[in-house]
Amino acid sequence: MEVERVKYIIWAADLDRALGFYEDVLGATVTKRSEVISEISLQGAIIGIHGGGEGKRTWTGLSFQVADVVEGAREVVAGGGQLSREPQEENGEPPHLAMCVDPEGNEFMLTRRRS
Repeated sequence: MEVERVKYIIWAADLDRALGFYEDVLGATVTKRSEVISEISLQGAIIGIHGGGEGKRTWTGLSFQVADVVEGAREVVAGGGQLSREPQEENGEPPHLAMCVDPEGNEFMLTRRRS
């Protein structure tokens, strides 16, 4: 078998809202748009967003590395998302992790590169 492409699928009750969140907050590019499933590209990764989700909170396993987790968390909230774990200092170092939830209930992490 030859695998042609790999993508990760998340669910959305409101597909347009989900696409807007990932475009506006994380800088993704919408590469495919349809009524049922759309795709975004972000730093070489492909994420499919399937409409018809129930909006239930779901852990995705997605992690997005950013330069500043605190600022990133602010942008998630400003963009309509939530934080399930605020960024916290660890051993006197700047926060390296924030647990986030997109407007559709998909949980993901923001992380920063550790020194």
